[in-house]
Amino acid sequence: MTYCVGLKLDRGLVFMSDTRTNAGVDNISTFKKMYTWAKTGDRVITLVSSGNLATTQAVISILNERTKEPSERSPSIYEMPSMFQTARLVGDTIRHVIDEVDSGGQRADSFGASIILGGQIKGGDPRLFLIYPEGNFIEATPDTPFFQIGEHKYGKPIIVRSYDPALTFEEATKLLLVSFDSTLKSNLSVGLPLDLQFYESDSLKLGFEKRIERHDPYYEMISDGWSQALKLAFQSLPPFEIKND
Repeated sequence: MTYCVGLKLDRGLVFMSDTRTNAGVDNISTFKKMYTWAKTGDRVITLVSSGNLATTQAVISILNERTKEPSERSPSIYEMPSMFQTARLVGDTIRHVIDEVDSGGQRADSFGASIILGGQIKGGDPRLFLIYPEGNFIEATPDTPFFQIGEHKYGKPIIVRSYDPALTFEEATKLLLVSFDSTLKSNLSVGLPLDLQFYESDSLKLGFEKRIERHDPYYEMISDGWSQALKLAFQSLPPFEIKND
């Protein structure tokens, strides 16, 4: 399992993903879950994935292969005229991969994967999509301005309570680190390092990227500070009163 988040802000998009994959408690590995296709001045497209690793790697490999010889292997992610059409392409690709597994006699439900796709293509606005294993998808809106996939239940309340579209990239990073830290402390299937990426609206170029390792000073400060803040907040709440009738 994994944990990935895509946030849509007034100033752009923020993505964060963990890198842990496991097949049991004694078989844990590190794999990148964030992929980007960028042509400065034309488009920046980022994808984060959760689910069966073989499925997501096959999807990425197919998308990458199509970019090498677009005339022979269309459609290419670099040829898509809009982010909506890009989401359709990725959805079709993931459905194709899973259908191949199903036709081979294996249980397709165990090969499922979900994808968050976001970015901007020249002439359009930044957009963010959640793509399901069936290939269909939904788009982020003002009412639903972020998506989570994987083990999201532990970190979701923090984002729901603190998200604001006016957040800076720095504030969004702090929010996501608190969300991921809560998840890391609750579920062994999510683990460091974490990959972080910003995309600034209308820049049409790749933004800030960083891999946050286990002993990253800022991550450790956020983790320790959040733990202390929770203890202080808990202690500040009024005690429960037991009243005998």
